[in-house]
Amino acid sequence: MGDNKEKEVPLSVSNGEAVAVILGILTVIGVGLIAYEAPPHVPIFFVVMLLVVYSFVRRVPWRETEAGMIQGIQAGIVPIVIFILIGVLISVWMSAGTIPTFIYYSFQVIDPSIFVASVFVVTAVVGVSIGSSFTTASTIGVSFMTLAAMMDMNLALVAGAVVSGALVGDKMSPLSDTTNLASSVGRVDLFEHIRHMMWTTLPAFVITLLLYLIIGSGGTNVDMSALQVLMGEMHEAQIIHPLSLLPAVVIVILAVRRTPAIPTMLAGIGTGLLVTIFMNPGYSVSEFLLFIQEGYAPATENEELNEMLAQGGIEGMMWPVSLLILTLSMGGMLQSFGLIQQLMTMVQSFVKSSGRLITSTVGTALGINLTLGEQYMSVILTGKAYEERYQDLGLARKNMTRAIENGGTLINAIIPYGVSGVFMASVLEVDVLAFAPFAFFCLLGPILALLYGWTGKSMPKEEGRV
Repeated sequence: MGDNKEKEVPLSVSNGEAVAVILGILTVIGVGLIAYEAPPHVPIFFVVMLLVVYSFVRRVPWRETEAGMIQGIQAGIVPIVIFILIGVLISVWMSAGTIPTFIYYSFQVIDPSIFVASVFVVTAVVGVSIGSSFTTASTIGVSFMTLAAMMDMNLALVAGAVVSGALVGDKMSPLSDTTNLASSVGRVDLFEHIRHMMWTTLPAFVITLLLYLIIGSGGTNVDMSALQVLMGEMHEAQIIHPLSLLPAVVIVILAVRRTPAIPTMLAGIGTGLLVTIFMNPGYSVSEFLLFIQEGYAPATENEELNEMLAQGGIEGMMWPVSLLILTLSMGGMLQSFGLIQQLMTMVQSFVKSSGRLITSTVGTALGINLTLGEQYMSVILTGKAYEERYQDLGLARKNMTRAIENGGTLINAIIPYGVSGVFMASVLEVDVLAFAPFAFFCLLGPILALLYGWTGKSMPKEEGRV
């Protein structure tokens, strides 16, 4: 009976308490990541511990705290499974020659003097085609990163270009889950939402491309003849054949048909295994099982080549999976305690103009990303919090969905403990804080959204309102 009484009394959180707790969390994370350069797991772990202490101090029943953690993790079950499948897919695609073939063909056609800009454009096209920044980064993105390493390029810069291009697709593709989520939360037609996103996407794309052309110009110091020799050795040691691209074709076709992510990944893995068996029948069952678990491990005579192509596997994804579990646990408790909801209620009271409304929308989506590390919740919670405010000011809801995407979807990829940021750092093998300054497209989105909000440009009114 005592438990039932405790459940009937919700935790009362004051504005000052909510602000203090959130600032404390951000301080712990910021100091851990920046001052001590700790892996993101560590500060997030300490935040989880502190939130447990907070729950006891505030006399929150443990079952409610535990339920919050469980609910937070439940929201990330599908991303966790996708992370694991991506690890298997990379390993299988290496063995099938899919990624080596991408690398080899890319080397033949891309001019090193505009390599970074080319990476951005190609990943953007692929991203829009398949609608998944995760798939784009873990396939063609990994290929470009391997080639960049061979060319002795700035890997943080190239990773920034991969992330920027992949996020173009994540925002503008009708196949993207976040794009569909944003439009559905705001009850806006999907293609109307995408068209309205062009106001921020197109200038951000052009500015980003120009920056990559300027920063990434001038070629590279690598000896191209030596690299040509290395590519020749890869051609001899690995499967380089148009048939090896079949798994990628299968994924594109399924994505266009709007097949869910997990079946699409499984189809890509299955096709990769079949291609491997057909192209290289010498593999034994035990070898297949080993590289699916531990990652692909080529055994060529060139150690540099072995190191560059040794990627993937289930074990290789345990780093991001463990971080994701900790982050989701933290986010689940913050929501369970009502801290996030209290902050959003505070922010709403300051919204009295379109400029403030857009600023609050972008800021809230960004803040939820910083505190929860979860892009889906940044879309959902922000949309629910501000929908009525847009109606009150007579603004079309597509203004809200655009602001949410720019402050939510894009920003998550450059947060070290964000779901997207964790994934990108893992598959590209570059720390988020290293590539974030070069992810120009992600950085420009929120700025452009704020610019339109305060100038009133491309801020249409709701139909029937003047």
